[in-house]
Amino acid sequence: MLLDGDAWRSRFERFAVEAWRLETLPQYLMPQEEEEFRAFRAGARIDPHVVSNEYTDRLRRQAAEGRPQGRVHVLTRPLSDYLRFEFSQYYAPHVLAGEQIRILDVTDRDNPLESVQDFWMFDRSEVVLMNYRPDGRQISREVYEGDLTPFIEHQRIAVAESMPFEEYVKGIDV
Repeated sequence: MLLDGDAWRSRFERFAVEAWRLETLPQYLMPQEEEEFRAFRAGARIDPHVVSNEYTDRLRRQAAEGRPQGRVHVLTRPLSDYLRFEFSQYYAPHVLAGEQIRILDVTDRDNPLESVQDFWMFDRSEVVLMNYRPDGRQISREVYEGDLTPFIEHQRIAVAESMPFEEYVKGIDV
């Protein structure tokens, strides 16, 4: 089953314990980010402490309710322009709003999640596969119908092998 619109957005309102994502790509080309990405590449920066929007408001509410959202991004250095943008414009304010973001840098080591594709997992009871073209353009979101055990193990490995975003970016100019 493919997810879009309200069916997709409802996943983030109805989870009871945790929403968690694995990200594996060096860039995600989303049409709604194009203008902001261009501005970032031209030197525009935001103050993550003052960001307040529907997404950060939801993160704050869910964190206060004990329903955290988290993610691990698997990456290699040097950071792509998109990753620098994502760190500055999204990750920094989202961490301040309560999202638990971690980085798994595999630049100088084997990738323990080498062929695992991007996914979201909700309450460890539903997995949504995130399907992308090689350039990072999203194709679809698809509810996974099989055994969730491998995805729970992917999450365990990703969290165990990664470090908190705040620690990773110390000394990095984003």
